[in-house]
Amino acid sequence: MFAGSDAGGERAAVMYSLLGSAKLNGVDPAGYLRHVLERIAEHPVNRVEELLPWNVNLPRRADAE
Repeated sequence: MFAGSDAGGERAAVMYSLLGSAKLNGVDPAGYLRHVLERIAEHPVNRVEELLPWNVNLPRRADAE
């Protein structure tokens, strides 16, 4: 609705889903995004699942259940 275009809306949905998944897995979304962005350019495409929130080894959120 406020993304400016259909493509922008799709990109926003991907980001919301990814960061929401990090939060649901007890990982700080900002820290997770920083972690992924620091590694994604050098990371092999056939091992992208290693960068998913439930596969990264990051400190857990203090308010995670």
